[in-house]
Amino acid sequence: MNSNQSENIFPVFEQIINKEQKERLLKQKAKVIWLTGLSGSGKTTVGAAFERELYKRGFLTQILDGDNIRTGINKNLKFTVEDRLENIRRIAEVTKLFLNCGVITINCFITPTEDIRQIARDIIGAENMIEIYINTPVEVCEQRDIKGLYKKARAGELKNFTGISSPFEKPIHAKLEINTGELSLEESVNKLLKLVLKEISY
Repeated sequence: MNSNQSENIFPVFEQIINKEQKERLLKQKAKVIWLTGLSGSGKTTVGAAFERELYKRGFLTQILDGDNIRTGINKNLKFTVEDRLENIRRIAEVTKLFLNCGVITINCFITPTEDIRQIARDIIGAENMIEIYINTPVEVCEQRDIKGLYKKARAGELKNFTGISSPFEKPIHAKLEINTGELSLEESVNKLLKLVLKEISY
């Protein structure tokens, strides 16, 4: 976009029904529950089970998952550092739209470095984001490896694979850690519910 085009953009945020009004309508407080962790750690499994429990309690939710996003809006991105940053930037912007609609959003993404997680916090707002570290050891993730990704990464067939040839930095802003190698799915979800319900109840 050139400078002339950007000069013709006029946001109309003040004309749009705001987040607080939509929260009142839905009778819930919108938050982003961001699950970060290695591939195979259980982010999506926990996120999906958590969403079902919130649904039973009458909450309106939306779950966003790495594989689904990369087959849609981000299918043109690879796994370089630059593309990982752009991947999360786009996800965070989409998440912000759901947040502003009063929807509780459950995000399941590796988000391997603090710089990448900071991009999400800056866009979404740290006050709106509950970061959860699915802290499952890489050995357990490799044992699961239903996609065969770790095997390919070990063989050098997959470049920039988090936990093998690309680093994962432990989150410093996580409100909760869950090790799915030690906890059952029910136990993991219960820990999440205990933390999150008080944040989203109207």
